[in-house]
Amino acid sequence: MNPAKIVILSYFQVILSESIMEIQQIKQRFSIIGTFPGLDRAIDIAMQVAPTDLSVLISGESGTGKEVFPQIIHSLGVRKHGPYIAVNCGAIPEGTIDSELFGHEKGAFTGAHDTRKGYFEVSNGGTIFLDEIAELPLSTQVRLLRVLETGEYIRVGSSKVLKTDVRVVAATNLDVVQAIKGGKFREDLFYRLNTVPIQMPSLRERGNDILLLFRKFAADFSERYRMPAIRLDEEARQVLLNYEWPGNIRQLKNITEQLSVIEQDREVSAAALMHYLPDYHKTRLPALIDKDSVTEEAFNSEREILYKVLFDMKSDMNDLKKLVAQIMEKGSVSTDIEQENEGLIKKLYSTVDDLPVNAENLISKRTTVRKEREEEHILDTEEIVEESLSLEDKEIELIIKALDKHNGKRKYAAQDLGISERTLYRKIKEYNIE
Repeated sequence: MNPAKIVILSYFQVILSESIMEIQQIKQRFSIIGTFPGLDRAIDIAMQVAPTDLSVLISGESGTGKEVFPQIIHSLGVRKHGPYIAVNCGAIPEGTIDSELFGHEKGAFTGAHDTRKGYFEVSNGGTIFLDEIAELPLSTQVRLLRVLETGEYIRVGSSKVLKTDVRVVAATNLDVVQAIKGGKFREDLFYRLNTVPIQMPSLRERGNDILLLFRKFAADFSERYRMPAIRLDEEARQVLLNYEWPGNIRQLKNITEQLSVIEQDREVSAAALMHYLPDYHKTRLPALIDKDSVTEEAFNSEREILYKVLFDMKSDMNDLKKLVAQIMEKGSVSTDIEQENEGLIKKLYSTVDDLPVNAENLISKRTTVRKEREEEHILDTEEIVEESLSLEDKEIELIIKALDKHNGKRKYAAQDLGISERTLYRKIKEYNIE
């Protein structure tokens, strides 16, 4: 190999090794457990952006540990000797959020007996962490955007412009893009905050990290409560790995604490573990997700499926009409016709039985299968109705059938229909279905 290439490869190997060592040091310092590549990537981004003053937006589900990353960024940055303040925007009432963030003057509102400094003034020269940033009212978002762009703000009840030099790190567990489409979050603020995005992986994505975290929590609670640490048998470990963990690390920690305190047997079985996981499913099969809003794409997909079903049924009915015309022309059902169209007859008679009786346009005669060793032909009559091609009628009919099948349980009816539960609620209300 070319000596120059060897030198370059050796250089990159050294850099990679140093980066891995730095990530491990950060994990030890902030008690971060796990080896999942997505987690290491998030830590690496936090380390790289820390020396700058760029705004950072941390996204991820609730309970994934987003609150640790602002601390990493602050401790590795040039502002590490300045103040660090964490603010939960969702926990502050809308009427007082401006006062909390930007301060207020004496007499600005009822109860404002003294002048008060806001978080942006107190954290001047340091870092402010705005958790649940998507919960901010739109009026406060405008004020925050001005702080991010110019460093200027005005206290509530004042007209004097103040300056602050603060780094903003924000976090949210919501889909901000959807919030922008719904008019609940300003697009310009999103792009200003999202200068450097960090995506936190959910616990269910992290595989064996789940077992590592469980052992860490079990050891911590063992030391706290002065009792032997709990452990899982092989089957219980599989249950732990297969669970969806909607509450992520926070939920895992709570369940581990419950097991440590309540279970007498220090080796927990799968049966015992599932008592603490009431919504456990053995497999991670694809499932419909209940969205906060139904997208236009989802509606179009459902409509196309219904159209396809209706057109297929119309084609079958046209074939049946031709068959009935042959029967009426000949006056009886020949064996050849019966054998040739046996499948069609069975299929369409079952379809007609399920349709609402709303027409009497077509009447035909059919003959039952001849009984063995009998010479008598039994001629039955049955009314065949032409199907309704109204999309609304078919939707109502399918929804009623699904609800009857599942005894009125809308969740399972929606799964059977292949639509979201929210869509089912909307259609039930729209069609006044009891």
